Amino acid sequence: MKPLLAIAALAFVATPAIAQDDGSELPDDVQTAIVYGDDAAPDCPDGMICVVARLPENDRYRIPETLRFSTDPENTAWSKRVESLELIGNFGALSCSTAGAGGFTGCTQDLIRRAYGEKKTSEAVRFSDLIAAAREERLAEIDENAADEQARVEQIEREYLERLEKERASELPDEGADDLPQPADQTGPDEG
Repeated sequence: MKPLLAIAALAFVATPAIAQDDGSELPDDVQTAIVYGDDAAPDCPDGMICVVARLPENDRYRIPETLRFSTDPENTAWSKRVESLELIGNFGALSCSTAGAGGFTGCTQDLIRRAYGEKKTSEAVRFSDLIAAAREERLAEIDENAADEQARVEQIEREYLERLEKERASELPDEGADDLPQPADQTGPDEG
């Protein structure tokens, strides 16, 4: 009885595997491609599985996302590497330490660096902020004053043009010169 149950169990387990096999083998060759924007996908040769990923056009010349956020030490920026080297060897010349020759020479630089750091984070009066606020106020007043000034200039120009028109329309002093009496002949003391 036990061998009969074992044969029935094997037949039951093997049935789904037989049902899935259609006799053709799937190829193991896979071709992948990345297509940007509206570019056409490459042709897929017979007997290959082709996978095409479509990305936006603005990603064409960007660094791939897998490389953008890598934590690999080889991808560390030089500025970070130099910063780590500065922290490792913080002694000697320009270091503001008692260890090594010339350690005192960096104390002034360290003092200046700390002073600017405190100034940046302090709650004290910041003249740069005050100057920026005063500039904003002045620019707002300039816009208001500019309109008034423009109106005054246009009024002065209109008055000037009106005066010119009146002067052009008025009689010239030489026009009535024919009606004037002729001056008398005068003889000078030498003519006599």
